[in-house]
Amino acid sequence: MRPARARPRRGEGDTVALVERLHGFVHGDVQGVGFRYFLMREARRLGLAGWVRNRDDGTVEFLAEGSRADLQRLKQAAERGPSMARVQSVEERWSAAAGNLDGFDLTG
Repeated sequence: MRPARARPRRGEGDTVALVERLHGFVHGDVQGVGFRYFLMREARRLGLAGWVRNRDDGTVEFLAEGSRADLQRLKQAAERGPSMARVQSVEERWSAAAGNLDGFDLTG
C-alpha cells in the first residue's frame, strides 16, 4: 500500500528520493533475543531515522523514515530477525514522512 503523498528529498545530483514512513509491529518470540539492537544496527546501516521499542504485549514496534527501498530492506530484516528470534509476522503501516525523526534509537 503506497501513501497518498510522500515528501521529496534532494539526493545526489539531480535525483529526488521520496521519503516515506514505515510503522511496524513484529509478532513472535522477539523479546529478550537482541531484536531491538539487531533492527537498530540495520536501520543505522541503511541511514534511516526512527526508533524501536519493546511493547508490553510481547511485540517489537518500530518507526522509520527513509526511501521506500531502504524501508523495504528494514522490513525484510525485521521478518528475518536475529538468529534467536522466531518472527511470526510483521504488521506494516505506510505513510508520508513527517520529517521529525533524527538518528535511529532504542526507546522505552
